[in-house]
Amino acid sequence: MYPQRVVGSRCASGPAQGQYRDSVLLPRTDFPMKLTGQKLLDRELEVQRECGFAELYSWQRQRKAKKEFCLHDGPPYANGDPHVGHALNKILKDIRNRFEMLRGRQVHYIPGWDCHGLPIELKALGELGTSGLTPLQIRQKAREFAERAIARQRAAFQRWGVMADWDNCYYTFDGTYEAAQLKVFQEMHSKGLIYQDYKPVFWSPSSRTALAEAELEYNPEHLSTAIYATFPLGTLPPKLAEADVGSISVLVWTTQPWTIPANQAVCYMPNAQYSVVKRADNSQLLLVATERAASLAVLLGTELESVGTVTGSQLEGGICKHPTIPDKEVPLLPANHVTMGKGTGLVHTAPAHGMEDYSVASQFKLSVECMVDGEGKFNELAGPELQNLFVMGEGTDKVISMLKACGALVKEEHCVHSYPYDWRTKQPVVIRPSKQWFINTASLKDKAKEVLQKVRVLPESARSSLLAMLDRRTYWCISRQRSWGVPIPVFYHKESGEPLINKHTVSHIAQLFKEKGSDCWWELPVETLLPPEVLKKSKAGPVTDYVRGEDVLDIWFDSGASWAAVLEESDSRADVYVEGKDQIGGWFQSSLLTSVAARNKAPYKSLVVHGFAVSEKGEKMSKSLGNVVDPDTVINGGKDPGAPAYGADVLRWWVAESNVFSEVQIGPTALNSARDSINKLRNTLKFLLGNLQGFDPRTQAVDPKEMHYIDQYMLHQLRDFSIKVTDAYSEFDASRAIRLLQAFIARDLSSFYFSIIKDRLYCDPEESLARRSCQTVLEEILDGVTRAIAPILPHLAEEVYLHAPGHDRGWETLFKSGWIKSSSVWRRPGLEEAVEGACAIRDSFLSSIPGKNAAQYNLTIAIEPGLLFELMESLQEEPTSTSSQLTELMMAAQTTLTSQLPRDLPPDALRSSGNFLINLEGGVIREDSTYSIAAVPTSAARCPRCRRYTAESPDCLCPRCHSILSAP
Repeated sequence: MYPQRVVGSRCASGPAQGQYRDSVLLPRTDFPMKLTGQKLLDRELEVQRECGFAELYSWQRQRKAKKEFCLHDGPPYANGDPHVGHALNKILKDIRNRFEMLRGRQVHYIPGWDCHGLPIELKALGELGTSGLTPLQIRQKAREFAERAIARQRAAFQRWGVMADWDNCYYTFDGTYEAAQLKVFQEMHSKGLIYQDYKPVFWSPSSRTALAEAELEYNPEHLSTAIYATFPLGTLPPKLAEADVGSISVLVWTTQPWTIPANQAVCYMPNAQYSVVKRADNSQLLLVATERAASLAVLLGTELESVGTVTGSQLEGGICKHPTIPDKEVPLLPANHVTMGKGTGLVHTAPAHGMEDYSVASQFKLSVECMVDGEGKFNELAGPELQNLFVMGEGTDKVISMLKACGALVKEEHCVHSYPYDWRTKQPVVIRPSKQWFINTASLKDKAKEVLQKVRVLPESARSSLLAMLDRRTYWCISRQRSWGVPIPVFYHKESGEPLINKHTVSHIAQLFKEKGSDCWWELPVETLLPPEVLKKSKAGPVTDYVRGEDVLDIWFDSGASWAAVLEESDSRADVYVEGKDQIGGWFQSSLLTSVAARNKAPYKSLVVHGFAVSEKGEKMSKSLGNVVDPDTVINGGKDPGAPAYGADVLRWWVAESNVFSEVQIGPTALNSARDSINKLRNTLKFLLGNLQGFDPRTQAVDPKEMHYIDQYMLHQLRDFSIKVTDAYSEFDASRAIRLLQAFIARDLSSFYFSIIKDRLYCDPEESLARRSCQTVLEEILDGVTRAIAPILPHLAEEVYLHAPGHDRGWETLFKSGWIKSSSVWRRPGLEEAVEGACAIRDSFLSSIPGKNAAQYNLTIAIEPGLLFELMESLQEEPTSTSSQLTELMMAAQTTLTSQLPRDLPPDALRSSGNFLINLEGGVIREDSTYSIAAVPTSAARCPRCRRYTAESPDCLCPRCHSILSAP
């Protein structure tokens, strides 16, 4: 209703300023255009409470749904505070989950935590500050530490608006989880895929445990002392013996001099050429690869004269003298791993300290004695000169001095190269043999690669990395010499050391873990862990012959078995796993290998691999660089009083707007941009809400067939937008959804529709069909835009929903009321042609009056008879009109539609022309129509109420406004 009516004569002398202000229907809403500081934070928390964020997951699990969407959560590590990497990952997952729930699917998403492992154990030990602790004491402290970290992380995830059943998460230290994990272990062991062996593994002296490939990180700036050393040939190969050139020494190169004492052979490439060269400076004869001779001459600073050449295969039978161990001989052996890129083409081979070296030892039955202990120091086998020296420090220096003393050292140099480090302690590792438990990944590799081909990978470029990682891994060391983990359920014979492990022993231990948790491995006597009935089934001796094992499982096996513990059906697969690119060699691979081993299929249908969060400069975040962004500070503001509190939705917008398939930058620039984008969005939403005040879509909505054409056109555009934004979310491309949203608002709404309909909204009768028509469309737009942003901005979406007309429709939360609703009836391709043809003419009109107000011009449009003319006639039935839909669209004072421009146009008429292609479906051209326009300044005056130039004089209301205000 109008607050007051001004009646009487259409014209009055000197109307007071603002006389008609209360007669227009201006937007009214208490929805704030901007929220900042504590008001913003309070509002987000209020929305979470009022709209049942905490109960939403349980509600949707109980409702009936035709399909389930399962996003299996990769467990974050329970060893610290939440960080922006967590935010990137959890919010990305939540956006997809909320989208799937909105479109009617039952979402299966159980958050989890990876709770075991060395970092937690080390921190627990650090808190106690004592040594000599029992495994149970360490485990108790580690559990408490992990539980505190989980509580902090879980609270943060909830504050970010992540939808989940937070009371029923999974934890890898739960007995039920550990029991499920042991069932996978048992299945793999029964198939012969898990075995014990003595072989080289990556060993961390700083952690004193074996490591798997996934637990390494490579330092490209590692500094080693590389050496060139000689091994004198005691027995010449027959071909060299025939040449009778004198005493020859084999020249080798290594970046790990400490491994020289463990040398068992020198390897050559069978199909390469080798030369005996004489040094010009001292006449020493050296055997090197022919193609390396020129580079070595430069390196040694002397000419190398070739005195004989043989093929690699002709080196067979040669035997060298070990340079530092008297009377020890080492053979020359062929090997495929020898390369010519660096060194001498002859490879020093220490089977105890190299994976390829070990392969040679296996083939030729060489010794694999280990001279290095668990602390990374030489043991007694290395001899008294080296014993107790750290191999990567003083041990290396001592070996070099020994080589110098015996005349075997040719050259030493510093070498910067990539070297594996323990990812937890950031210290270098060594390769040393030890008795460990392994998974035979070589036998799983082909099947894993086969099933991976059926998995969808986003981005597709990540697939090659996954396949490469599988190729690199021939075995997986799964035993760790620590206390905080799932015990490997094995017993050892006290005398023979033979392991006792089978389906009977493992099943019994799994049941105990399910009932009591894995602490019982240390708490219970061996007689309970290995009862008579199990011993009988195992055909084993008395229990007194056995001791329990002390190793625990690799945490990658823990988390890699999560599909067995979390997915509800034994044969089910998750729709998707979503993790960072570091999981290509981690959780993605360990999950794939365990599932293929146990079930012969992948645990996931799709993989989404996202990048890392980095600083605004693209740098890795580091406390030392001072560029760490704390998500809690982002949301709540920092200690600095001037630090902005952005709230959770800004953090979510940052995730959604970013190209998550590359490195994701975060900092003040990105966060301010996200905040500004949300404020612009709020401005649009405020306009929509303000113009829907008092509108009830249940009783006042207009049927699309009765709407103005421009309103029907906007429904057509809204439908197109909803289809595209749905596709974007389906492709895990929230950034495309945002771009579509921003383009729709900027191009279709703010710059076009809103500017056209304001006159109708503000100045037409409140109950008029024309006004209700555009209100109906505004309500659909509001509903569609709100639902489109809901997966990204759930707090804002719920806030809008509480203000929206008809919000009391029985749903207390938008998320219970479904996805964007669009009707096939809204699709109007013919109407699209009419409006877009008019828009082309409008663009020509506006271009012809740059910087001028279109409302001050009368527009004449001339179109040759044809389809375009007919389309324009649908927008304006009379030849000339001030109130037609065509005039509204042109935003002109008056529009005339004719077949040709009048010849008597006034001199100040502004002319323009253009053409418009009218297409059939499929892009076939139906008609290429031309048009001409002429814009002439109107002689009409501005109406003091509607401000359109359609009044007789400045003191007069236009006919439309007079009629409205004179109505009874």
